[in-house]
Amino acid sequence: MKHFFSLLAFSIIFQFATAQSKDETAVAAAVQSLRSAMIDADKAALEKLTAARLSYGHSNGRIEDKTTFIGNLVSGQSDFVTMDLSAQTIAITGQTAIVRHTLGGQINDGGKAGTVNLHILLVFGKEGGQWKLVARQAVKIPPVQ
Repeated sequence: MKHFFSLLAFSIIFQFATAQSKDETAVAAAVQSLRSAMIDADKAALEKLTAARLSYGHSNGRIEDKTTFIGNLVSGQSDFVTMDLSAQTIAITGQTAIVRHTLGGQINDGGKAGTVNLHILLVFGKEGGQWKLVARQAVKIPPVQ
């Protein structure tokens, strides 16, 4: 009987860990889809991946809503030529996921080429079984001296 309860406890813990792992995998996929949609300025994909009340914060302090965020990417006002993500962590609590990573990339905002090196915080919420971006905040990483 003792082995039965040990096996039952292990099974419950394993199922919980697997469920978390599936959500983390789904969030990681949503991050990659968002990355691709931003580089491609794919309006339909951006609409699908972002929440209606999106709050998108830039490293210069500018805040955009969903309409402005998507509009600026589609128009080329914001243009990610490349976007490399590293050091990503994902923490899930219920229907909310917190993603942190480092973003390095080439931009061509409004026709002006440049580079970015940022720490990013993304907040995703699960809506109808799909992870959608609810909030984003970027912070510039100071150059190494």
